[in-house]
Amino acid sequence: MNRNFPRLAAAAVAALAFLSGCASLAPTYERPAAPVPAQLGSTTADTAAAATAVADIGWQSFFGDERLQKVIALALENNRDLRIAALNIERARGLYGVQQADLLPSVGVAAGQTAQRVPGDLSTSGQARVTRQYSATLGFSAYELDLFGRVRSLNDASLQQFLSSQEARRATHIGLVSQVAASWLTLAADRQRQSLAEATFKSQSDTLRLTQRRFELGVSSDLDVQRARTTVETARADAARYAGQVQSDLQSLQLVVGRPVPAELLPNEQALSLAFAPLPAGLSSEVLLQRPDVAQAERDLQAANATIGAARAAFFPRISLTASIGTASSSLSGLFGAGSGIWSFVPQLALPIFDQGRNRANLQVAQADRDIRVATYERSIQSAFREVAEGLAQRESLVEQLAAQQSLEEAAQRAQFLSQARFERGVDDFLSVLDAQRSLYTAQQGRITTALAQQINAVTLYKALGGGWEASTRTASTAAGGAR
Repeated sequence: MNRNFPRLAAAAVAALAFLSGCASLAPTYERPAAPVPAQLGSTTADTAAAATAVADIGWQSFFGDERLQKVIALALENNRDLRIAALNIERARGLYGVQQADLLPSVGVAAGQTAQRVPGDLSTSGQARVTRQYSATLGFSAYELDLFGRVRSLNDASLQQFLSSQEARRATHIGLVSQVAASWLTLAADRQRQSLAEATFKSQSDTLRLTQRRFELGVSSDLDVQRARTTVETARADAARYAGQVQSDLQSLQLVVGRPVPAELLPNEQALSLAFAPLPAGLSSEVLLQRPDVAQAERDLQAANATIGAARAAFFPRISLTASIGTASSSLSGLFGAGSGIWSFVPQLALPIFDQGRNRANLQVAQADRDIRVATYERSIQSAFREVAEGLAQRESLVEQLAAQQSLEEAAQRAQFLSQARFERGVDDFLSVLDAQRSLYTAQQGRITTALAQQINAVTLYKALGGGWEASTRTASTAAGGAR
């Protein structure tokens, strides 16, 4: 046998490995067309260009309140959902590493001893004897030559799944930022409602005492007293209800943050008047591709597309190689002596002939999975379009609503003042005063509700446009490090 055979075999393996990397039976990937209109709202060239930068507005820039920024930072460090998302990335990275290792042969060293006793009736000499063999080899086992791209397609699918987990982490990060902001603002609104109800209860209690005194003096009727009592009890019930709601809001905020929130970081009465970074009014639908949930859906689609290549390759022959080179001897002292070299080269070919339709069924499953991922990707774009379109439509409406509520509150305050003055002069009855007080209370509650809706709309639109990640990568990385 030619002594250069091991060298020639290694060269042949290298050449076949090189050729195997040039083939792939996966379909050529093409991004599906977005099943939504090209524009979101009325768009000009300038606003469309500005919209592409929305995803680059970090939450530190968007949320200007220092207390809210600190609460969000606490959530990024302690929230368990974000921690799980970071660990899922590490898991996907490990799985990708396992799959990537199949692209190259795994080389290993083996050393061993074989001892065997042969009885006398089986020995050529007629006497029992013990034989020993020592060996040390270097080689690889069952390395698949990827001539039809099966291993490479599986590797590409694993890579896309790893990238998908990164996009899932981004989506969790952005969703957490918006959820913390919404919970914090809701707590601020309910605190304002509670303060308003308590102040109304106090003022209505003073009115009730005054009315009771007037009734005792014969100036007012018992009907006036009972009407005043009705407003007092209504305000007391509202104060108790909002007090419970504030505690519920606080528990929800602490749950999403992942730890108790210090009292100094809780919102005050001015929280609903915060000014956020401005967002463009007109947008191109292309900005939806910046959303991590849309990018995740596309990564899943690319993984399914690569899996089709592996399913197609299963119809073709599979060639695997096992080879080793080393030394062997009947004695340990002669293991590395002259003339003790050994080698082996075992190529194997497997060709599916009749598998009961297994490969065809696997290909059908892979193609169906790809079609499902296409529909999922298109649905994610449609959902993103709806969220952004609704946010843009509500934004202008809420601006008008808040202005109207503020004007209504001012008018109600003026009406309440005039009604009280006319009652004290005997021009109007007490019912007019109570109606004015109830109208003012309702207008004040409506203004708080509308202000909260406007703030939540800004937060929701910011999230819908994929904002809240790029400028906060350092903080997110810190949270991921804590997870590991």
